[in-house]
Amino acid sequence: MATLVFDIETTALKLDAFDEAQQEYLFREAEKLEDPVAREARRAELARGMSLWPPTSQVVCIAMLNAETQRGQTLFLAEDFEEGDEGAGPVQFVPFADEGELLAAFWEVARHYDHIVTFNGRGFDVPFIYLRSAILNVSISRKNWLGYRYATEPHCDLAEQLTFYNVSGRDGAARKFNLDFYCKTFGIESPKSHGVTGMDVATLMEEGRFRDIAEYCLRDVRATLQLYQIWKERLSGIK
Repeated sequence: MATLVFDIETTALKLDAFDEAQQEYLFREAEKLEDPVAREARRAELARGMSLWPPTSQVVCIAMLNAETQRGQTLFLAEDFEEGDEGAGPVQFVPFADEGELLAAFWEVARHYDHIVTFNGRGFDVPFIYLRSAILNVSISRKNWLGYRYATEPHCDLAEQLTFYNVSGRDGAARKFNLDFYCKTFGIESPKSHGVTGMDVATLMEEGRFRDIAEYCLRDVRATLQLYQIWKERLSGIK
Protein backbone atom coordinates (compact mmCIF):
# COMPACT_ATOMS: atom_id res chain seq x y z
CA MET A 1 0.00 0.00 0.00
CA ALA A 2 1.55 3.30 -1.08
CA THR A 3 1.88 5.80 1.78
CA LEU A 4 2.15 9.57 1.40
CA VAL A 5 3.53 11.73 4.22
CA PHE A 6 2.74 15.43 3.86
CA ASP A 7 2.53 18.79 5.61
CA ILE A 8 1.28 22.23 4.63
CA GLU A 9 2.18 25.85 5.41
CA THR A 10 -0.38 28.66 5.33
CA THR A 11 -0.46 32.45 5.56
CA ALA A 12 -3.28 34.93 6.08
CA LEU A 13 -4.74 36.76 3.13
CA LYS A 14 -4.37 40.55 3.10
CA LEU A 15 -7.16 42.43 4.85
CA ASP A 16 -8.13 44.24 1.66
CA ALA A 17 -9.30 40.86 0.34
CA PHE A 18 -12.32 41.22 2.64
CA ASP A 19 -15.14 43.73 2.48
CA GLU A 20 -16.14 46.02 5.33
CA ALA A 21 -18.74 43.62 6.74
CA GLN A 22 -16.27 40.73 6.75
CA GLN A 23 -13.60 42.79 8.49
CA GLU A 24 -16.12 43.92 11.11
CA TYR A 25 -17.05 40.29 11.70
CA LEU A 26 -13.43 39.19 12.01
CA PHE A 27 -12.54 41.83 14.60
CA ARG A 28 -15.90 42.20 16.35
CA GLU A 29 -14.63 40.54 19.52
CA ALA A 30 -11.76 43.02 19.80
CA GLU A 31 -13.95 46.06 19.17
CA LYS A 32 -16.06 45.19 22.21
CA LEU A 33 -13.08 45.91 24.49
CA GLU A 34 -13.08 49.41 25.98
CA ASP A 35 -9.38 49.58 26.83
CA PRO A 36 -7.54 50.66 23.63
CA VAL A 37 -4.39 48.75 24.52
CA ALA A 38 -6.32 45.54 25.13
CA ARG A 39 -8.35 46.16 21.98
CA GLU A 40 -5.28 46.50 19.78
CA ALA A 41 -3.65 43.47 21.39
CA ARG A 42 -6.75 41.40 20.69
CA ARG A 43 -6.92 42.68 17.10
CA ALA A 44 -3.30 41.61 16.57
CA GLU A 45 -4.05 38.20 18.05
CA LEU A 46 -7.06 37.73 15.79
CA ALA A 47 -5.02 38.84 12.76
CA ARG A 48 -2.42 36.20 13.54
CA GLY A 49 -5.14 33.59 13.87
CA MET A 50 -6.37 34.34 10.37
CA SER A 51 -3.55 32.20 8.97
CA LEU A 52 -5.21 29.15 10.53
CA TRP A 53 -8.67 29.57 8.97
CA PRO A 54 -9.33 28.46 5.38
CA PRO A 55 -11.72 31.35 4.55
CA THR A 56 -9.08 33.91 5.58
CA SER A 57 -5.80 32.36 4.46
CA GLN A 58 -4.10 30.39 1.72
CA VAL A 59 -1.89 27.34 1.27
CA VAL A 60 1.60 28.53 0.40
CA CYS A 61 3.44 25.21 0.50
CA ILE A 62 2.79 21.46 0.52
CA ALA A 63 5.72 19.10 1.04
CA MET A 64 5.25 15.37 0.52
CA LEU A 65 7.28 12.20 0.56
CA ASN A 66 6.62 8.62 -0.43
CA ALA A 67 7.16 6.75 2.87
CA GLU A 68 8.68 3.76 1.12
CA THR A 69 11.04 5.45 -1.37
CA GLN A 70 11.49 8.81 0.44
CA ARG A 71 11.13 10.52 -2.92
CA GLY A 72 8.67 13.34 -3.34
CA GLN A 73 7.83 16.93 -4.18
CA THR A 74 7.61 20.26 -2.43
CA LEU A 75 5.05 22.53 -4.04
CA PHE A 76 5.26 26.20 -3.07
CA LEU A 77 4.02 29.64 -4.04
CA ALA A 78 6.64 31.99 -5.44
CA GLU A 79 6.26 35.36 -7.12
CA ASP A 80 9.46 35.15 -9.18
CA PHE A 81 10.72 31.92 -10.64
CA GLU A 82 11.80 30.45 -13.92
CA GLU A 83 10.64 27.20 -15.46
CA GLY A 84 13.09 24.45 -14.65
CA ASP A 85 13.75 25.66 -11.09
CA GLU A 86 12.69 22.27 -9.75
CA GLY A 87 16.22 20.86 -9.50
CA ALA A 88 17.35 17.26 -9.36
CA GLY A 89 17.43 14.79 -6.48
CA PRO A 90 14.93 12.66 -4.58
CA VAL A 91 12.70 15.68 -3.83
CA GLN A 92 11.68 18.17 -6.50
CA PHE A 93 10.93 21.77 -5.52
CA VAL A 94 8.13 22.98 -7.78
CA PRO A 95 7.11 26.67 -7.67
CA PHE A 96 3.65 27.97 -8.55
CA ALA A 97 2.29 31.47 -9.04
CA ASP A 98 -1.25 30.44 -8.11
CA GLU A 99 -2.65 28.60 -5.07
CA GLY A 100 -5.28 26.81 -7.14
CA GLU A 101 -2.65 25.37 -9.44
CA LEU A 102 -0.60 24.25 -6.43
CA LEU A 103 -3.60 22.45 -4.92
CA ALA A 104 -4.49 20.84 -8.25
CA ALA A 105 -0.94 19.50 -8.54
CA PHE A 106 -1.16 18.10 -5.01
CA TRP A 107 -4.43 16.27 -5.68
CA GLU A 108 -2.97 14.81 -8.86
CA VAL A 109 -0.18 13.25 -6.77
CA ALA A 110 -2.51 12.24 -3.93
CA ARG A 111 -4.76 10.13 -6.15
CA HIS A 112 -1.91 7.63 -6.53
CA TYR A 113 -1.76 6.92 -2.76
CA ASP A 114 -4.00 4.73 -0.63
CA HIS A 115 -2.64 5.78 2.75
CA ILE A 116 -1.48 9.10 4.25
CA VAL A 117 0.52 10.04 7.34
CA THR A 118 0.38 13.45 9.00
CA PHE A 119 1.06 15.15 12.30
CA ASN A 120 -2.19 16.83 13.35
CA GLY A 121 -3.50 16.43 9.83
CA ARG A 122 -6.97 15.44 10.98
CA GLY A 123 -7.26 18.60 13.05
CA PHE A 124 -5.65 21.01 10.60
CA ASP A 125 -3.99 20.05 7.29
CA VAL A 126 -6.74 17.89 5.79
CA PRO A 127 -9.78 20.08 6.60
CA PHE A 128 -7.74 23.11 5.54
CA ILE A 129 -6.86 21.78 2.09
CA TYR A 130 -10.37 20.38 1.64
CA LEU A 131 -11.94 23.78 2.28
CA ARG A 132 -9.37 25.78 0.30
CA SER A 133 -9.84 23.40 -2.63
CA ALA A 134 -13.61 23.82 -2.41
CA ILE A 135 -13.31 27.61 -2.21
CA LEU A 136 -11.09 27.66 -5.31
CA ASN A 137 -13.15 24.99 -7.11
CA VAL A 138 -10.22 22.59 -7.29
CA SER A 139 -11.18 18.93 -7.74
CA ILE A 140 -10.36 16.78 -4.67
CA SER A 141 -9.11 13.33 -5.62
CA ARG A 142 -9.28 11.84 -2.10
CA LYS A 143 -12.34 12.67 0.02
CA ASN A 144 -12.03 9.91 2.63
CA TRP A 145 -9.18 11.30 4.74
CA LEU A 146 -11.51 12.42 7.55
CA GLY A 147 -13.31 9.13 7.86
CA TYR A 148 -13.51 6.94 10.95
CA ARG A 149 -11.34 8.61 13.57
CA TYR A 150 -10.23 5.47 15.41
CA ALA A 151 -8.44 3.94 12.45
CA THR A 152 -5.01 4.42 10.91
CA GLU A 153 -6.16 3.70 7.37
CA PRO A 154 -6.38 5.56 5.16
CA HIS A 155 -5.14 8.33 7.49
CA CYS A 156 -2.60 7.85 10.26
CA ASP A 157 -2.47 11.09 12.28
CA LEU A 158 0.52 10.78 14.60
CA ALA A 159 -0.75 13.51 16.90
CA GLU A 160 -3.70 11.23 17.65
CA GLN A 161 -1.67 8.04 17.81
CA LEU A 162 0.86 9.43 20.29
CA THR A 163 -1.92 10.66 22.57
CA PHE A 164 -3.89 7.43 22.11
CA TYR A 165 -6.77 9.54 20.79
CA ASN A 166 -6.49 12.04 23.64
CA VAL A 167 -7.14 9.31 26.18
CA SER A 168 -5.84 11.30 29.15
CA GLY A 169 -6.82 14.84 28.21
CA ARG A 170 -4.69 17.96 28.33
CA ASP A 171 -2.62 17.16 31.41
CA GLY A 172 -2.51 13.37 31.62
CA ALA A 173 0.25 10.91 30.78
CA ALA A 174 -0.61 10.95 27.09
CA ARG A 175 -1.07 14.70 26.71
CA LYS A 176 -0.34 16.19 23.31
CA PHE A 177 3.03 17.80 22.53
CA ASN A 178 4.08 19.58 19.36
CA LEU A 179 6.18 17.96 16.64
CA ASP A 180 9.34 19.74 17.77
CA PHE A 181 8.99 18.30 21.29
CA TYR A 182 8.31 14.77 20.08
CA CYS A 183 11.28 14.93 17.72
CA LYS A 184 13.66 15.90 20.50
CA THR A 185 12.18 13.24 22.78
CA PHE A 186 12.65 10.45 20.22
CA GLY A 187 16.07 11.62 19.02
CA ILE A 188 14.94 13.02 15.67
CA GLU A 189 16.40 16.25 14.30
CA SER A 190 13.80 18.95 14.88
CA PRO A 191 12.47 20.80 11.82
CA LYS A 192 13.07 24.00 13.80
CA SER A 193 16.78 23.30 14.27
CA HIS A 194 17.63 25.49 11.26
CA GLY A 195 16.13 28.59 12.87
CA VAL A 196 12.81 28.67 11.00
CA THR A 197 9.41 27.90 12.54
CA GLY A 198 5.84 28.03 11.34
CA MET A 199 5.52 31.44 12.99
CA ASP A 200 8.05 32.81 10.48
CA VAL A 201 6.16 31.84 7.33
CA ALA A 202 4.27 35.13 6.92
CA THR A 203 7.47 37.14 7.33
CA LEU A 204 9.34 34.91 4.89
CA MET A 205 6.55 35.39 2.35
CA GLU A 206 6.79 39.16 2.71
CA GLU A 207 10.56 38.97 2.24
CA GLY A 208 10.24 36.80 -0.85
CA ARG A 209 12.07 33.89 0.78
CA PHE A 210 9.81 31.30 -0.79
CA ARG A 211 12.40 28.54 -1.05
CA ASP A 212 13.15 28.87 2.68
CA ILE A 213 9.49 28.13 3.41
CA ALA A 214 9.59 25.12 1.11
CA GLU A 215 12.71 23.72 2.76
CA TYR A 216 11.25 24.21 6.25
CA CYS A 217 8.04 22.43 5.23
CA LEU A 218 10.07 19.55 3.81
CA ARG A 219 11.99 19.25 7.11
CA ASP A 220 8.62 18.92 8.85
CA VAL A 221 7.69 16.06 6.53
CA ARG A 222 11.02 14.28 6.96
CA ALA A 223 10.65 14.51 10.74
CA THR A 224 7.07 13.24 10.51
CA LEU A 225 8.22 10.29 8.43
CA GLN A 226 10.90 9.37 10.99
CA LEU A 227 8.38 9.68 13.82
CA TYR A 228 5.97 7.47 11.85
CA GLN A 229 8.65 4.80 11.45
CA ILE A 230 9.28 4.83 15.21
CA TRP A 231 5.56 4.67 15.97
CA LYS A 232 5.09 1.83 13.49
CA GLU A 233 7.97 -0.23 14.93
CA ARG A 234 7.43 0.40 18.64
CA LEU A 235 3.77 1.20 19.25
CA SER A 236 1.48 0.30 16.38
CA GLY A 237 1.55 -3.47 16.35
CA ILE A 238 1.85 -3.29 12.55
CA LYS A 239 4.40 -5.77 11.20
